[in-house]
Amino acid sequence: MDEHDERGATMTGVDPSRLDDQQLMKELETIHRTRHDTLLYGSTDALRAHNDRMAQLEGEFLRRNPRRMVAAGRTREGARDRTCGESATPRT
Repeated sequence: MDEHDERGATMTGVDPSRLDDQQLMKELETIHRTRHDTLLYGSTDALRAHNDRMAQLEGEFLRRNPRRMVAAGRTREGARDRTCGESATPRT
């Protein structure tokens, strides 16, 4: 269902603050999975809508998880410590 924000712009989808944690994660997984195709093949309007929705969902995730675990390799300092060609994620 479409809703309107304060600026009068149309927003597609449920307000992220109304999603429970499981629904929010499912929405985030879906939007991240579709990101590449939207970037490559979507219209300018589709990409703009995708950007807006992704920002809303990610913002809600960060609001709910301000102390989430951050991997050392995903920080600037951690990236500087890596040797050239080393992955940011540990190999198993």
